[in-house]
Amino acid sequence: MTKKLCLLTFAFFAFMICKVGAQDDTWETAKITDEMTVDSDQNKKWRMGQSSFSAKPKNAWEAGIILGHFQVNGDVPSDLPSGYGIGLHIRKAINYVLSWRAEGFYTSTVGLDGRLSNPNVLNLDNKATDLSSSTYRNFKSTSITGGLSAIVNVGNLLFHSPRNKWNAYLGVGLGVTSTTVKMDYLNGTTPYDWSSIESQHSENTRQKRNDIRAMLDGDYETVADNDRNVASFLNDNGQIFPSFIGTVGVSRKINKRINISLEQQLIAQDYDKWDGHEYRSTFDQTNDSDIAAFTSLRLGINLGNFDNVTEPLYWLNPLDATYNDIAELKQRPVLDLTDADGDGIIDMLDQELDTPAGCPVDTRGIVLDSDGDGLADCKDKEPFSAPGYDTDEMGVAIIPDPGYMTEKDVTDVINSKMGAMETTLNEIKSGCGEWFLPMIHFDLDKYYIKPEFYGQLHHVGEILQRCPNVCVSVVGHTDPRSGNDYNRVLSYNRANAAIEYLTSKYGVSRDRLKLMYGGEEQPLVDSSARGSSESKNYMNRRVEFRVCQDSDTDMARPEGPNAGKGETGKTGSQYSGNKNSGY
Repeated sequence: MTKKLCLLTFAFFAFMICKVGAQDDTWETAKITDEMTVDSDQNKKWRMGQSSFSAKPKNAWEAGIILGHFQVNGDVPSDLPSGYGIGLHIRKAINYVLSWRAEGFYTSTVGLDGRLSNPNVLNLDNKATDLSSSTYRNFKSTSITGGLSAIVNVGNLLFHSPRNKWNAYLGVGLGVTSTTVKMDYLNGTTPYDWSSIESQHSENTRQKRNDIRAMLDGDYETVADNDRNVASFLNDNGQIFPSFIGTVGVSRKINKRINISLEQQLIAQDYDKWDGHEYRSTFDQTNDSDIAAFTSLRLGINLGNFDNVTEPLYWLNPLDATYNDIAELKQRPVLDLTDADGDGIIDMLDQELDTPAGCPVDTRGIVLDSDGDGLADCKDKEPFSAPGYDTDEMGVAIIPDPGYMTEKDVTDVINSKMGAMETTLNEIKSGCGEWFLPMIHFDLDKYYIKPEFYGQLHHVGEILQRCPNVCVSVVGHTDPRSGNDYNRVLSYNRANAAIEYLTSKYGVSRDRLKLMYGGEEQPLVDSSARGSSESKNYMNRRVEFRVCQDSDTDMARPEGPNAGKGETGKTGSQYSGNKNSGY
């Protein structure tokens, strides 16, 4: 009944706990914030390149339920199965390799020797027995063991994946065992009569032992003596003794919360009567102490809130951060100094890739139109036309004959221009005039904000905070890979991620930002040709910022499938910032 209850209890807990769903990053790179480490300042410095080492993550405790087979290997043999054990453990990682584990378990086991033993030998084993006839040695041992072990993990140092599914480990520890050993030698108050068994069986077979068990009344009435002639432990008359615990096991991870382990433990001590017997004959004792073997199945449960702690460190790959930093460096575009139109602005930064030869351009590579009359300076016969007048097709201002202007007309023109100039000067002084805002770029099929662009977003956020009347359009784009429906949704996700960052980090009102997207239709550089370099595709995977134009509108999410991966699908490091920008 007790065994069935143990099995049902273990099965119930396993069923209830396994209903917990797997976390999003169960098999991917762990998401670890600064606050989830033991030294958040050190971790921030590491992300900014000011420290060589990241801080140790805060990690969960593991609680475990133990159920298994328990057997004593001594003078009296045991058939399988011979006993059971049930218990609990708690484990905490010290680092990625070493952890400590405290455990306690209750065990019960029985044994039976199918060979008749001389009563003189049995009376030496247990002096109070005073048997007068031969009998079959047997015992029932119940024990409670508590121990503390050091566990060495050997399964989480990985070179080709961020997480492991299997873990192997070894352990050594010390414990204390309290045991009670009894024998069933009397049928009531008299010794058993085994003549019928001896007449039926000449060999020590399983059937013979089964027949012996059938005759036993199951009342283990004879308590084993303690006559080791050594000092008792804790003044307990020899029922409590120190133990050595050796462990080897393998674990299988189910999800971030749960793992299952198969484990073998050997429990050894200076005690030769765990099976109730130590003499082989009336002249000598057995040479070795009894050893117990505990084969158990363990259900491990990681405790805590995964928003505040990680899994135990023995489930994390210590090389993960290093590998992700290397991968991120490889994804950064190679500087390409190609300037196809020869305007002095390299193609990676040029917003007008087909500038006519000889035409001066601004810092973005766009042809200059100094007087704003819609005609490039290189084609304008009057590049600096008088302001306020219409121009002809050659860019020359059409100025009325002065004879037709009255003094009032001249005054009105001057006042109008002075007012416009004053407005422009005020905008420039306040820092809220026309701005060329930066852009940010994204990894392939991703829309999370890369840490190296926190600096650019900081500049945009500062402008929005300083200039409460400025409206900014946030325009998302992709490279030409994948279908256009997919790319339109992905470019929407990228623009939306940038807006969420600005509103959450800088307190900017959402209605001051207009979300727009262009999918793959507005490339910054031409990357459509087969064999185009990854750097060109990288430049096209972008979000641009500009002061709102009259034609800009806030665009809704386009129709199409879910596209890209955000923070939960990130494969690169979330924390390796740009030390040059201070983020």
